[in-house]
Amino acid sequence: MSNYQKTIGIEVHVELKTKEKLFSPSINYYGNLANTNCNIIDLGYPGVLPTLNREALDLAIKGATVLNCNIREKMHFDRKNYFYPDNPKNFQITEERTPIGYEGYVEIDDDGVKKKIEILEMHIEEDTCKSIHSKERTLLDFNRAGVPLVEIVTKPCMHTSREAVLYLEKLRELLLYAGVSDCKIEEGSMRCDANISISKDDNLGVKVEVKNIGSITNVGLAIDYEAKRQEELLEKGEKLHEETRRYDAKLNKTILMRVKETGNDYRYFPEPDIPYVILTKEHIKKVQEDIPVLAHVRREKYLKAGISLLNSNKLIANKDLSDYLEEFQDINLKTASNLLLGDISAYLNKNNKSIFDTKLTKDKFSLIVKKLDDSLISNKNFKDIVVDVMERDIDIDSLLKEKGIENVVDDKLVLDIINKVLNDNEKVVSDYLGGNERSLKFLMGQVMKESHGSVNPKIANDLLIKELDKRK
Repeated sequence: MSNYQKTIGIEVHVELKTKEKLFSPSINYYGNLANTNCNIIDLGYPGVLPTLNREALDLAIKGATVLNCNIREKMHFDRKNYFYPDNPKNFQITEERTPIGYEGYVEIDDDGVKKKIEILEMHIEEDTCKSIHSKERTLLDFNRAGVPLVEIVTKPCMHTSREAVLYLEKLRELLLYAGVSDCKIEEGSMRCDANISISKDDNLGVKVEVKNIGSITNVGLAIDYEAKRQEELLEKGEKLHEETRRYDAKLNKTILMRVKETGNDYRYFPEPDIPYVILTKEHIKKVQEDIPVLAHVRREKYLKAGISLLNSNKLIANKDLSDYLEEFQDINLKTASNLLLGDISAYLNKNNKSIFDTKLTKDKFSLIVKKLDDSLISNKNFKDIVVDVMERDIDIDSLLKEKGIENVVDDKLVLDIINKVLNDNEKVVSDYLGGNERSLKFLMGQVMKESHGSVNPKIANDLLIKELDKRK
């Protein structure tokens, strides 16, 4: 066991889900042809003036709210001056001195142990160009220049990689469900940097920053590797230096980018082209009232409805499915969740579709759930029609009639099937009567096979046990 304690702080850049950029009317959209979502403001032409995007401001208020931050009612933007190819103006507009959110927290649950991860600040700023590096040259995509984002900075208050991962998972969940960002790490709309130091006492060690880590899982791996690297150097008697490193997922190691010999002097000063922003309490309250139902509220509702914790978390992890389920007021949530996470998810994954891009209307889904609850169709029946349900404009009753599907609910007909199965499998029946409980599952499978899935499994299972008991 190591004698060193890790201390970790996390900085996260999250792009805001706005229609336009932070200071220009260029569209904010990922995936278009390079350098097509930009104009002279994004390109930093002399004499152009920025205009603050009201939508970005409101999303930042929502973000600060769900992160339990205090919200600053009077703030100004600052210029962060530096020269780099991805920064066309040679300065970046940010909130250095008056961040919109400050002194917040995110509560994590580590196997029943709750901890508040303290947030130092959350500030609004514009994104830079995207740099595409090759051996010969660097290409710049200005589509990202000026995209609105918030930077969320924690205090150095985490001490394990697991805490860092849990924090990022909860942070992503909060911002995603509040509608602040789509938080797609693979598209760069959520980017994570980790600051790591180790020490044998309560004093902070030498901080090393690991930048732009490609996934939440990799953040944990990068932290553990970097802490081990620092410990090995200290045990050899070597001195640590403040560095900026990157994480190579293929090699599972951090790699030096640059040594921080001196602090950067960005010559911050208030942005002269943007007036002070004054937020009224009334406006803040109005924006806060527009925050959608958050994940933890939905999870509690799912659990109360009898959905397992595992399935509740699966629903929360797939926001489209959770949003779809939120559209229903009077429905058996447990049956509905089983459908959504079973054959419907399998169909969506196979066809790379969102549930909102299918023919599964609210009326169709409600009727399917009701028929399942009333034993008028079985899960096997639904499996047989799921493609038609998702792709065709046809009502359920017409589809069942077309496919010749009718669930057997007559006990006599079910018993006829059961007795045939029992007579055909006398050895398995003897095994069950001799105490082999697994034989019941086999016999039940034979009943479903013999009926072509047309009997209700619960009814069949109850009748099967009764018939077996008669043979004892």
